[in-house]
Amino acid sequence: MGAVPDPLPAPDVTLADLGEFGLIDRVARIVREVAPGEDVLVGPGDDAAVLRVRKGHVVVSTDLMVEGRHFRKDWADAVDVGHRAAAQNLSDINAMGGRATWLTVGFAAPPTLPARWALDFVRGFAEECAEVGAGVVGGDVTSSEKIAIAVTVIGSCAVSPVLRSGAQAGDVVALRGRQGWAAGGLAVLGRGFRSPRVLVDAYRRPQPPYDAGAVAAEAGATAMIDVSDGLLADAAHVARASGVGIDITSATLEVPDPLVAVASATGADPLSFVLGGGDDHALLATFPAGSGLPDDWLRIGAVTEPGPHGPAVTVDGSPYDGSVGWTHF
Repeated sequence: MGAVPDPLPAPDVTLADLGEFGLIDRVARIVREVAPGEDVLVGPGDDAAVLRVRKGHVVVSTDLMVEGRHFRKDWADAVDVGHRAAAQNLSDINAMGGRATWLTVGFAAPPTLPARWALDFVRGFAEECAEVGAGVVGGDVTSSEKIAIAVTVIGSCAVSPVLRSGAQAGDVVALRGRQGWAAGGLAVLGRGFRSPRVLVDAYRRPQPPYDAGAVAAEAGATAMIDVSDGLLADAAHVARASGVGIDITSATLEVPDPLVAVASATGADPLSFVLGGGDDHALLATFPAGSGLPDDWLRIGAVTEPGPHGPAVTVDGSPYDGSVGWTHF
């Protein structure tokens, strides 16, 4: 047998030097360090993975990340980008009230990209997946002008998945997880700074409340979504899907001191980071009135009947005139 290839080649070795199959060999070594579990019958290396589904509902989601659009290599290192790419997908399953179990990754990059960057990305990705016990079971690689990452995540729900469309007038609106931190970090990085470090780190490595989705589903959540584009933008998705109004009470929202400091330095309203910021992957959910909230969920508003212009989101009873979140086009 030949020697097993070193998963971390010299810094000056590019993807072109390594070759497609040399890269795949090293990627497979990294992801196999995180054991995918006995329900993976066939993992990386064949035309497709083979998985055993025992019970419950299968849930699937796909996300894209494109260099220059969703991340910059001078703002986050490869390991951090890997954590972010995994987190945004794992959070989608969390928002359905489920748990992620398997992921596949499509990776496109310039042939001149240092191979170590690609493998550090995979290592960060696998580390984040390990937080929920999920494993990488396959993927593909190709060349492109910019780095592009496509991730498909598969998970399961022990109870009925929580959709965006179940909110009803009278429900309580609640939030779980930190919100606005990543937006503050992005604002700092966009101005060429690296502090407050806690916000920059929040942008580089989100901390989704991975256990909270299943807990909310068990507690009877009527609708749920992960906050990836912005609190108000994602609340609007729930409002439209459910055909209701949602009113956010601004005084209930937590605005940490680092956000206040960044807002002061940039002339922004600190609350704008919380209302319009994404990428923290907090969970926003609605619960029946009087049912009580699970631990660590914060009541931030109420579901109302739709207004004269249809389903919409308001803040303190009025339309919000600031940025409500990220748009892709």
